[in-house]
Amino acid sequence: MKYAAIISVLISFAISAVLCPILIPFLRKLKFGQTIREEGPKGHAKKSGTPTMGGLAIIISISVTSLIFVKDYPKIIPILFTTVGFGIVGLLDDFIKVVLKRSEGLKPYQKLAGQLLIAGILCYYLMTSDVVSTAMIIPFTGGKTLELGWFFVPAFFIIVLGTDNGVNLTDGLDGLCTSVTILVAVFFTIVSMGEKSGIDPITGAVVGSLLGFLVFNAYPAKVFMGDTGSLALGGFVASTAFMLQMPIFILLVGFIYFVETVSDILQVAYFKKTHGKRLFRMAPIHHHFELGGWSETRIVTVFSAVTAILCLVAYMAM
Repeated sequence: MKYAAIISVLISFAISAVLCPILIPFLRKLKFGQTIREEGPKGHAKKSGTPTMGGLAIIISISVTSLIFVKDYPKIIPILFTTVGFGIVGLLDDFIKVVLKRSEGLKPYQKLAGQLLIAGILCYYLMTSDVVSTAMIIPFTGGKTLELGWFFVPAFFIIVLGTDNGVNLTDGLDGLCTSVTILVAVFFTIVSMGEKSGIDPITGAVVGSLLGFLVFNAYPAKVFMGDTGSLALGGFVASTAFMLQMPIFILLVGFIYFVETVSDILQVAYFKKTHGKRLFRMAPIHHHFELGGWSETRIVTVFSAVTAILCLVAYMAM
């Protein structure tokens, strides 16, 4: 279908923009409010009670839009499966936190098991399908690829789980994860259209759903996506990158996700090594800047600008 990507953006945006005003009061009525950690930035205390699990609107928008196009674009199925699958893991985590009042949500091994299951199915598909190659395009080489053989499997799990948890960590400020991921999804949409890869309806659907959600998630947020949304988006980014043979490019377009993850790991490691000292004021790194006096809107703007520039670099690197 001509202009499928543009049409999918418009449809998904409309669904998200209409669904959010319906979902937000419903979540508030059910008292599905965000619980703010005591050790978090003091300025976040005012956000306590803000409806969470808004990622449902994102997932529904993406799913409905994708199903409209799936007959003519079957290659979107693995991406939709991974996005929804990780979203369900996040939904269970949010449900336990908010409804069952268990602050930790799913136990770490339970969340990991869910992620491994979904990722394992995608890995099997990539390894056995004739539709897409497991070769990875190497940036700045004019299209040369890297074929890992059986080493593809451990590399796959490291990239998928790292990306998914990186996106999850990025969801810590109003509109941050939403804004950064819109730009990543736009990049994938442009690449998909240019390469005629057949997945642009779902990448476009993600752009539209996040634009609609951002209206309500921008500072001051009226709703949070929760793990429902952030884990789903992590699944989308990782699976799309593999379907385009571009997982290495995540280091460029998803640089913010990477920095958020590394800052958190370094903080924990340094804290244990020095018996209580901190490398950053607070981790993930967006909180470091926040405690340094940056406003939430400034952090979102800077992180989004960095992502936009790196998406341009990644496009040139193809």
